[in-house]
Order: sequence, then structure tokens, then C-alpha cells
Amino acid sequence: MDSVVVTGGASGIGAAVARLAAQQGLRPIVWDLAPAAGGSIVDVRDPAAVAAAFAAAGPVRYLVNNAGPASGGPALPFVDGLASTAGSVELVTSAWLATGPPDGSAVVNVASVAGNLVGTDSPWYCAGKAAIAGYTRHLATRAAPRVRANAVAPGFIDTPRMAGFADTDLGRSLIARNPMGRAGRPEDVAAAVLFLLSPAAAYINGVLLPVDGGWTVSQ
Repeated sequence: MDSVVVTGGASGIGAAVARLAAQQGLRPIVWDLAPAAGGSIVDVRDPAAVAAAFAAAGPVRYLVNNAGPASGGPALPFVDGLASTAGSVELVTSAWLATGPPDGSAVVNVASVAGNLVGTDSPWYCAGKAAIAGYTRHLATRAAPRVRANAVAPGFIDTPRMAGFADTDLGRSLIARNPMGRAGRPEDVAAAVLFLLSPAAAYINGVLLPVDGGWTVSQ
């Protein structure tokens, strides 16, 4: 049974990815700072903790970098916010590649449509998500052909972190402007992630796949 490490896998998109991975016959290994049934507490900002977690996990064919950034909003210094958003993706991926994943391995990084936006209250978040997209393209050229690298860019997804947002003026506005007429669900993103990991996507490498109901193209 092939293993997939899912960072930030205790809730929201990460939990949906772990559930679907298990349903599709993979062995999900959940890393999070929050306790989760069957998961491990791993600080993906800590190189020693990440190395130890990979050593304990055994061979890992697939990786999903989903861990979210630190909270703090506009008050968080730009460099700190950028590091918390994108830094762990590089750290975890480099540690994984150092373990020697087998041919046919794949990584999916969770970016965001915010990586193409300006004018939000957290510029470091937008910059960090853009950095994840750029790093994914770098990986696609450097890690292939043994490892494929792709990313997903979710739009507004109804997760616990976004609880209540759909009932705000901004949330209602985003939904009203979405061609699908609703917020996304964690399962929508999970389906895209598992497809990109799967052999069905064996010749897909270096893409940033929007999972936003068409919101980006409608703007």
C-alpha cells in the first residue's frame, strides 16, 4: 500500500484529502499541529521534526503540502507571513526528496487563487501562495521524471477555518459572482488533488489547477 503524507491534514481540505486517499486504497499519514485521530503532531516549520517524521513514516510515494500559514492577518510582518505560507512547502518537499521517493511519485501543493490577487488585507498571504505556484513549476523541471509536481489553487472553500464567512457581505458577494453559485467544499479540492497524484495524471506536470467553480475566469 502506497503512503501519502498530508500536511495540515486534521481538518478542512487536508482531512478531505486524507479521507479520499484512504478510500482510494492509499495509506494517509496526517501531520498537523492539532491532534487528529490516527495523525501525528508535526511542526512543518521545524527541519528536525520533519526529518524525524519522515524517518518514522517509512517509504512515502506521495506528498500533499496543505499546511496553512500562521494566523496574524495584516499585523504579521511581511517576511514572517511569507515564510509561514511558503517556507514549509520547500522544507517538507526537500526533506521528502532526500528520502529517495520511488519512480512515479508525485507531490501536490495547495496554493490559492489569492496568489493572483492584490488588495487583500494580508499581502504576505497572496505573495506566499504565488511563491508556492512558482516553486511547483521549479520542482516540475528539477524533480522529473522520477517525481511529478503540480499544485491546486482553491477559491472560497467552506472549511472550519472559514466558518461563517459565507454569511458575511464579502462571502455573499463571492458566491454571487461564482458561476457555480456556491462556495467550494473540501471534497471538491480533494478530488482534484487525488487526480493529480494518480496514474491517470502521469503526463501532467507543472500545472496550477484552479478549483474555484470558475470564479477566476468570471472576473
